[in-house]
Amino acid sequence: MSEDVQNPFMDESRPEPVIEPVKPLAREFTLHLTPRRIFLLGIAIGALTVFVVGGVGLLLNAKVVKALAAGNTTGAAVVAPTAAEPEQPAAEPVKPVAAADHVRGDKNAAITIIEYSDFQCPFCSKFHATMKQVMTAYAGKVKWVYRHFPLASLHANAQKAAEASECAAEQGKFWEMADKMFENQNALDAAKLSDYAKAVGVKDLAKFGSCLSSGKYAKLVAADQDGGAAAGITGTPGSFVLDKSGQSQTIPGALPFESNKAGLDAMLAAK
Repeated sequence: MSEDVQNPFMDESRPEPVIEPVKPLAREFTLHLTPRRIFLLGIAIGALTVFVVGGVGLLLNAKVVKALAAGNTTGAAVVAPTAAEPEQPAAEPVKPVAAADHVRGDKNAAITIIEYSDFQCPFCSKFHATMKQVMTAYAGKVKWVYRHFPLASLHANAQKAAEASECAAEQGKFWEMADKMFENQNALDAAKLSDYAKAVGVKDLAKFGSCLSSGKYAKLVAADQDGGAAAGITGTPGSFVLDKSGQSQTIPGALPFESNKAGLDAMLAAK
């Protein structure tokens, strides 16, 4: 996405939308300083500085001696090479929609929303309901693609829930299973997943159970998550909106319907 293109889904006057981060935020702390503590801290810093500078000096002196022994007679100091700070890789473009993707709505719609989500994430549940509103309001104009991004460190049942949706998809019930799990995201243990599969019309429950227990789709779920991370997803829900030309914008977190409507209307008007 070009940086000079304004994102119609971003509104600086609106509070930052909620998003489930990949890692919990670190705790803030406060250091209360008194004159005595400042004095003691100064002594400690001074001693540490002498120790570090002296150590570096000894190390560099050893390097020079070693270099001279190896034939370096220039008298120049030999400084140990330092490793460069690793650069953060630039985000890749989001992977285009493929035949294996789960698509809701008209596959020829002008706008595509690709969502990376977690069945146990409360913000994702909220956004799932919003997206169902979007699909009703923009029937024929928007298609919705669901991809997996389970935050296993936060949600113990998210991985298996993602696999369960794929097992239900084998019998044509992906979206029905997804809706059901979001409606019951506080009860996503293995026994309940089979109940939900039955409730949404999965006919061969033995096949579903075997699929789920085997971990058949664990790698597919991991591949979705890897693709999302490569595209810059750092929490859930994380979504991209693409127009017909492939230009993409991001939806920052669980935006409410009205904010999504404003962004979608702007993209449709610009076609």
